[in-house]
Parts: sequence; structure tokens; C-alpha cells
Amino acid sequence: MRSKDKIAYFYDGDVGSVYFGPNHPMKPHRLCMTHHLVLSYDLHKKMEIYRPHKAYPSELAQFHSEDYVEFLHRIRPDTQNSFRTELARFNLGEDCPVFENLFEFCQIYAGGTIDAARRLNNQLCDVAINWAGGLHHAKKCEASGFCYINDLVLGILELLKHHARVLYIDIDVHHGDGVEEAFYFTDRVMTVSFHKFGDLFFPGTGDVKEIGEKEGKFYAINVPLKDGIDDTSFTRLFKTIISKVIEIYQPSSIVLQCGADSLAGDRLGCFNLSIDGKFLSLWIYPSLCIIANIMICIAGHAECVKFVKKFNLPLLVTGGGGYTKENVARCWTVETGVLLDTELPNKIPENEYLEYFAPDYSLKIPSRLIENFNSKSYLSTIKVQVMENLRHIQHAPSVQMQEVPPDFYIPDFDEDEQNPDERMDRKLNSLIERSSHPASAFPSVFSQLVSIFPPFQSIHKTSKSRGMMSTTMGTMTTITRLDHEVHSDGIQLTVAVSSEDYYSLP
Repeated sequence: MRSKDKIAYFYDGDVGSVYFGPNHPMKPHRLCMTHHLVLSYDLHKKMEIYRPHKAYPSELAQFHSEDYVEFLHRIRPDTQNSFRTELARFNLGEDCPVFENLFEFCQIYAGGTIDAARRLNNQLCDVAINWAGGLHHAKKCEASGFCYINDLVLGILELLKHHARVLYIDIDVHHGDGVEEAFYFTDRVMTVSFHKFGDLFFPGTGDVKEIGEKEGKFYAINVPLKDGIDDTSFTRLFKTIISKVIEIYQPSSIVLQCGADSLAGDRLGCFNLSIDGKFLSLWIYPSLCIIANIMICIAGHAECVKFVKKFNLPLLVTGGGGYTKENVARCWTVETGVLLDTELPNKIPENEYLEYFAPDYSLKIPSRLIENFNSKSYLSTIKVQVMENLRHIQHAPSVQMQEVPPDFYIPDFDEDEQNPDERMDRKLNSLIERSSHPASAFPSVFSQLVSIFPPFQSIHKTSKSRGMMSTTMGTMTTITRLDHEVHSDGIQLTVAVSSEDYYSLP
């Protein structure tokens, strides 16, 4: 057991200021509410707080197609009518509208998850939290389900640089289809999703029979549930399956998506989960003379977080769905406390959004239960099927680890407080020091150069297959010489490169 976990927490206030539009259920304002609730409980004093960098287009293109990333970069609400064909092609519309600062929003939440993964990779923390992340529906070439960039896939790709096997766990009420699809053909990532399935519920995937293909066969686990599942049934099933998964797969890191739309009373959800459980009082009469009052705790959503944390593996925690925003804030604040081993008082302290938690100003969510259609026999059948699939995995897959590709430069100072010219020169010097690395690395020195100096993007010839995340094809470009001179009117670069074709698996 580690004596005390080091927690890194990522937040940028700008991520909560965007507006999807009237009547749209996604309210990024919930992130501001969560952050202020975290502050009101003084949880920030027990964590390292970071503002994430805005992910570069080249970083987003580690998974997403370059043309899709470029379209997100340039589309605006006032110009979208001129791009009807592209909007349809990339699935932007009613569910995934174009709004002001859309691309910056994607850069922030994706940057948070990427930064979280890098801090874990560099052993700078034990647990990394990005409540703005967890947008698990986005596909390689299109938006889906309120999600534009799949930060989870990008974070997992980052973890795979240092970790042979990554376990992805999803407790959102919706199936984590985008993440599953990205790693459907590989055994280096096991995806486990607990979700509502059937009755045409979005996204319509996630049957227990969907188990992966080729090298990834049996490494996709789906736990399809029906309306109304409660704390007891959910957490019992969760613990049984996750325990077996970790025993067999032996991951070296975990990504946990904590979608809060699986809570009772969610605007789009249909489960009966509480946040941190509730107590039932049982009166027992062993005789006419003795009366015993036994309090039994029924664990909820946060119990899943607590259970995963106990495995003491590097843990990346994100948000996800959640459309009753005051309950989202309650949930993720309680779960921040769980990750800090801190029990929070039920009464919510004074904060900027206190009125949203009226009338009782409590962390407990109002009870609004619906009928539970998950019979014991149904849940038993699902468990047996999952366990049977796991038995096909004889042992944890081995991976031949190669030289670790370099990360983007991680500053140890606040870049916003530094002179822009000094900041550029410092980044450039960092690149020069590492200019001998292959430019095709995930992400590469060359990609960093491209990100800092956009005119050089034409040198980069890398292209990726449009299929699921199984192979990468293109050109490996190595910087053989990189000289620079700083002039009063700018920086003059001399770049010499060599290239060769490559074909690689993630």
C-alpha cells in the first residue's frame, strides 16, 4: 500500500464557459460548479492543481483524421451554412452542434487528459483527475453523442508509451463505443463498459457478445444492463467483474470514465445509482427481550471509484456524461474526496453556486427511483457470459517494449507568465536538444516543431489509415540538422530532414 497518493487535478475555467445551445442537454457549466464545490470543501489544498495545455492539432491527429481535426479548427457558427456537405460527413448537427470556441473547448478537455497521462507516465503523480474529459463517443473521423474529440483514446495512447497493458473502465450510462472501437483489434487495451443496452438506447452498441476481433478478441468486455439498476446490484457486479479482469489481464495502469448520467434522476439516464450509497436501518427481534438496530451501507457510484483505487495502479480519472448538472457537481466532488481518502460533510459549504443545491444544500441526491428491470437471473447470466469470455484469456499478453517516444515538452513554470519570445526560444532549445529522435514518434519532436511553426506542416508526410485504431502507415521523418538564428524580426530556421516509409502497430 502506498502511504499517501499524490493527486494531480486539471482544470481550466474556460472549459465551462462554452454553450452548446438552447435546450441542449450538455451543459459544460457543470464543470465550473464541480470545481467551486471542490474548492468549498478545501480539497484543492490536498492536490496539485494544473491548468492543462491546449492540445495541438498534431496531438489530436494521433487518433483523429487530419481532415476532421482541420475542419473542427476552422468551422464557425457564422460560416457553417457554407459547409453542409462537411457537416454531414463529420456528423455535426443537432447532437453535436457548432458553437463559439468549439475547437478551443476540444483543445482544453483533450489537453487535460493528455497532460494527466503524461504526469502518470513520468511518475509525477499516482492519480490524475480531469473531470472535463471522458467524451467517449467521438470516432476517428466524426463527432458523436455530444463528443467531438475522444480525449480518452488520446490519453490511452499516451499511457501505452510507458505501459504494456492499459485497462479502460466506463461507468457512464451510455456504452463507451468510441474507446472500444479504437482498440477493438488490439490486446494492449482492455475495455470494460457497464451501460444501459436495448430499447434503442444510444448509441445502440455494447451487447455482451461484442468482444473484440483478431488480436483484440476477448479484450472488449460489455456489461449490458436494463433500466433501474440499483446500488447493490451494480456494485456487486462491478466488483466481481473488475476483480477478475485485473487478476487475469494484469494492467499496469487504469483509465476510469466516471460518467454521472448513471445516477438516479439524470435528465437522460435511467439507472437508480446514488453517489456514495445510503443507509438502511434493519430492526431485528431475536426474542421478545432483545431488539437490535443494524445499519447497513448500500454503496453507490463513488464506491466503484474507491474500489478501483484500492488496486494501487496509476489511475487516470475523467468525467463523462451527466445532464442534471447539480448532481454531476455533487458526484464528482464526492469522488474527488474518495480519491483523496477524504470523507466530506453532507452539508454543502458556502460557494458561488450554492443556490443550485437548494432546498437542502446537501451532497445527497434527491431520491427518484424507477423500477428495476434487472432480475437476479438476468444479472447472473451476464456475469457468467463475461467470466466465460475472460477464461479464453490464458495469461496477460506480453509486449516487446521499445525506446519510449519523447513527450511534448512539459514546462516546470507557468508559461502564461513568461515573455512570449522567451517562451518560444525555450521551447525551441528543448527541441534542438532532442532533434535526433525520429519525427514520427507519438508525439514527435517534429510534430512539436510543426505545432510551434505551422508553415513547416507541409514537410510532414505522415498519413494514417481510416479504419479503427489498428495500424499507422506513412513516412518516418528524422531531423538530421536543426539550426536557428534569432533576429529582431523573427527566428530563422535551417532544417535538414531524411525520410523513409514505415508501418507500425499502436
